[in-house]
Formats: sequence, C-alpha cells, structure tokens
Amino acid sequence: MPTISQRAQNMPPSPVRKLVPYALEAKKRGIKVYHLNIGQPDIETPQSALDAVKENDLKIFEYALSEGNIEYRSALKNYYHTLGFTDLTTDNFIVTNGGSEALNFALSTLCDADDEVIIPEPYYANYNGFASTFNVKVVAVTSTIETGFALPPVEEFEKKITPKTKAILICNPGNPTGYLYTREELQKLADMALKYDIVIISDEVYREYVYDGKQQISMFDFPEIAENCIIIDSESKRYSMCGVRIGCLITRSKKIHDAAMLFAQARLSPVLLGQIAAAAAHVNDSDYILKVRAEYTHRRNVLVDLLNGIPGVICPKPKGAFYCAVELPVDDTDKFAQWLLEHYSHNKETVMVAPMSGFYSDPELGRKQVRIAYVLKEEDLRRSVELLNDALQKYKIEFKL
Repeated sequence: MPTISQRAQNMPPSPVRKLVPYALEAKKRGIKVYHLNIGQPDIETPQSALDAVKENDLKIFEYALSEGNIEYRSALKNYYHTLGFTDLTTDNFIVTNGGSEALNFALSTLCDADDEVIIPEPYYANYNGFASTFNVKVVAVTSTIETGFALPPVEEFEKKITPKTKAILICNPGNPTGYLYTREELQKLADMALKYDIVIISDEVYREYVYDGKQQISMFDFPEIAENCIIIDSESKRYSMCGVRIGCLITRSKKIHDAAMLFAQARLSPVLLGQIAAAAAHVNDSDYILKVRAEYTHRRNVLVDLLNGIPGVICPKPKGAFYCAVELPVDDTDKFAQWLLEHYSHNKETVMVAPMSGFYSDPELGRKQVRIAYVLKEEDLRRSVELLNDALQKYKIEFKL
C-alpha cells in the first residue's frame, strides 16, 4: 500500500461538506433536505453573465494570462474605482480560480513552514485547510457570541504576535458570523501591521451584502499600509456564480504582487470562461446588487426572528454576509447535525446545518453552535426553522437532555 503524506493525514475535513454523504443517503431514502449548511445562493446569476458564456464567438478555449486577461482585470479596476480606490490599475490584480486560490497565493507568498497567521475565531473553516497545506500555524484570537463576535481587544492580538507571525487574516463581513468590522477596529489592525511589520490579509468577498444602512470598510481605506495589505475578493457570492471559480488577489505592494505572480504562473492560468462571465456581470450591475441586498436583508430578518423564538436558541443578528452563527440547546452539534440526516424527518423533510466545531481552533468552543446560511427563499427558511424546532424537541427526548 502506498504511504500517505503527513500533510494529507493532517488535513482537516470541511465542516461544511463532511456531512454530504449523510445528506446523499437521506435523499436516496426520499427525504427532502433543506441545505442551510453551505453558502450556495438560490438567487439567479445575472443574465449578462449567462449570455456572455452562451453567446461567445471563441473558436479556441485558450489559456488565459497567468495574471488574468486584461478585459476582466479592466472590469475589476473599474469596479474598484467606483469604491473610491482610483489609484488601482490593472497591474494591482491577480485573477485566481476562486477566492480560495487567492488565499493560497497569499499564504504561499508570505509564509514558510511553521510560520504563523493570527485569525479571529470563529473563522471560515477552510482557512484551517489552506494553512495546513503549507504547514502554517493558525493562531486564533477568540471572539464570543455574547458580544456578537466583535473583534477582541487589540491587546489579545499583541499577546499572540511572535517573530514567526507573518499576517493577520480577517473576513469582513465575516463568515461564519456575519460580523461587520468598524473603522475603529480596522484602524487598530492597520496600526498593528505597521508596528510589527506584518501583513493584513482581508477577505472581502461579501462586501456588497451589508445591512441596516451600514457600509463595509475595506482595508484599502488605510493607505498607510499599502505595503502591508492584501485584499481577497471573489465573484462567487457577489453575483451568485460560485461555480465559475473566479476571484482575485489585490495588493498595492509591488513586492507582494511580483512574488504572488510566481505562484500564478506556476498554475498556468485562471478559468477563461469564468472571466468572461464575471466581466459581463460587472456591467450595469448596480440594480442587481440592490435587489439581492434587499432580498438578503428580508431573509435575515425572517430567519433571525424565527430562530430566536425557539426556546434555548441564541442567534445574534448578523450585519453582513448571509450567515448566522447560532447556539443550540444540544450537547454536541456535530452529533445533532448527523442525527438530523440519519434519523430525523418530518413529512419526509429534514435540514442540514454546518456544525461550528470546525470553525474554531479548539473544536470544543463550537460544540454547541452551528452556522446557518440564509441563501434559501423565505418559504424554505420558514419551513427549515419549523423542522429545526421540531427536531430539537425530539432530540432532547431521545437523548434525555
């Protein structure tokens, strides 16, 4: 038998996808599964993007440029100019196969084996996987549900900084919590970056989906850290086109850009058709974004109110993205989530949630929490909460909680 690498053996499973086999088995038994576990929106991709793929007149699907084709990078430049970052040129962008590859490029560029990246937790679970791939150590700074997952005090970060620290990685607005960082919080991170000469990696893929009249503040709003900042972006959630796998790494630092380009060249190129779709989506997109934001705002309000109406459930109202971090009155949400798929149904229906043990460096911190994505229409969200409420009551009886 071949030997499996330690890297593979140490790779953490995705808390979002590890329950997929149980969901597939449930569906084989004729059970309808409401997918609250994954950020796959049911909102249609812009028609302009669909048409651009269907109606292109290409005769060869050739390699794209390693940094991304100029047509798409020009669309990105124009988009960022509308955000106020008019100093950016097409040379500041490296197009990637999804935001995931952009994060991999960032870690590859900044970190050697055994280096450290500080991340406020709970955090997007795949950050663990990306770091593990490169033998980079995740150093967590814990936020709590009691504060709505606000950024911990700056002193908590400074306690964790060592000579091995290369970056602080944030997601703003956050996955899995929907937390939106304030300008004051981000200023403190910028000050730390300069004080310790480390890089802030800011994952801003949910930038458009911020609610209650708030506005996302980008790390690009702090020009003093031009040499110490990487932005991660993606079209997946902005335009409901997760499958096109198009994202980008953006930096004002030529040193970081040129180093990241070596990794971009090594993987050859980003997806050609994805760039064509994404470039088309950016044309006259403001109406689309406004409509989708209004829909997510409504879904959030419906879901959070219903969840907080269940006895023992705690759900802070998220300020952005389309996720809720929810505390449930159960002993173990990993066990509960699997039980929902293996043993529970009501009228041949059940729900799938993402246990949050995998969103923390210490799984015990998330043992009673799940992430729920409000990417389904209102009718399905209401039914999902009905099922969850019923399941919690039956689970308590079955396991004598």
